[in-house]
Amino acid sequence: MRLSLAGLGILIMSVVATPADLPPPDKLPSVAGLPDVLTMRDGTKITSKKDWEEKQRPELKELFQHYMYGRYPHLVEPVKVVVTGKVLFEDAKAFDGKGTLREVEVSFSEASWPKIYLLIAAPNGSAPAACFVGPNFGGNHLLTASDKVRVPTAWVPANYPGVEKGTNKATAAGRGKQADTWPLQQIVEKGYAVATFYCGDIQPDRPNVREGMRATLPVHKDGGPIDETATVMWWAWGCHRAVDFLVTDKSIDAKRLAVVGHSRLGKTALLAGAFDDRIAVVIPHQSGCGGAGPSRSKNEKAEPVKRITTVFPHWFCANFTAFGDDTTKIPFDQHALVAICAPRPVLLTNAEDDQWANPSGQFDVLTAAAPAYKLYGDTKPGADKVPEQGTLSADRLGYFIRAGKHSMTPDDWKVFMQFADKWLK
Repeated sequence: MRLSLAGLGILIMSVVATPADLPPPDKLPSVAGLPDVLTMRDGTKITSKKDWEEKQRPELKELFQHYMYGRYPHLVEPVKVVVTGKVLFEDAKAFDGKGTLREVEVSFSEASWPKIYLLIAAPNGSAPAACFVGPNFGGNHLLTASDKVRVPTAWVPANYPGVEKGTNKATAAGRGKQADTWPLQQIVEKGYAVATFYCGDIQPDRPNVREGMRATLPVHKDGGPIDETATVMWWAWGCHRAVDFLVTDKSIDAKRLAVVGHSRLGKTALLAGAFDDRIAVVIPHQSGCGGAGPSRSKNEKAEPVKRITTVFPHWFCANFTAFGDDTTKIPFDQHALVAICAPRPVLLTNAEDDQWANPSGQFDVLTAAAPAYKLYGDTKPGADKVPEQGTLSADRLGYFIRAGKHSMTPDDWKVFMQFADKWLK
């Protein structure tokens, strides 16, 4: 199965609307609170959907690339890359006969690009299914005991089951050990499909090594550009390449795709949703700072920008590190990334004990993003106050907080599917 990226030119090029004279971080004006999402850098007020889509939305995309996540990769060249899907195995009697499990090797006509290995579980039946798509942390083999599922060969963090210490190589000993994080059978039995891939297929989660997609960038003797593509952007780009395949898959409804990710991959899910209109619903789970948590945080227990850019500098471009001592100079905040998704539904999910991810700040982000959604005629896109613990606010700007800690569980998936029941069915 082959798909040319040339047909995605309008989608990809829509992020290139470069405002003139982007100053260095220390020369930006200071804004104490969350910046008005309907005010452009030059002070222009946005009052219509047309101006939002033609002016402010492209400007915000440019700002997020330049000052935070780095450039969306391969915008101009190459634009005629062909995506090819090769089925590695298919089990049509999986999940007690209720679904089909298969793994697809997604490769590109650019030979230097690594392949993506997409694990797809879909309910059996004639109708194409709505599908959750997103990256996982340690490999597809962790999500099922099936010995047919490939064990990744890319570098894997040592803290995942079955990974050899010292070599960081995944092994078959990890099979099925984290099945609860992406409960495939539970999802299929609810009538949804799910597609996931190891994030390290695209870019292993470590800095300063020329591997994965980072190896496709030019070599710079004195360091790369201050807005060079960073790891979270690479992962989001990988989600888009997974979508390239899924929209050609007859078992998947191309108009009913929801992107999901947890923690740093929740940051990825939000960015992927903002930069790809083919994604219908966006669910960044416990994504925290650099995701749905505001950089201008009021929560003293939340992870701050300075800490995340010090410990994980490769997740963001060099420009973002410069804001660690003064987040008021960031010319946007994370509500603007949610707003770029408008009018598509976004669900922010959190846990009460996970204050590091800033649950209260994430609700503030939804409130500050609402004006963009109102341009599309939704007069009340989100809840007026934080819903009670364990109660889903299924508005277009949805919110959920449960008891417990930082994790992605089958109970979280029940909430994801409850939200999808409203917006994808």
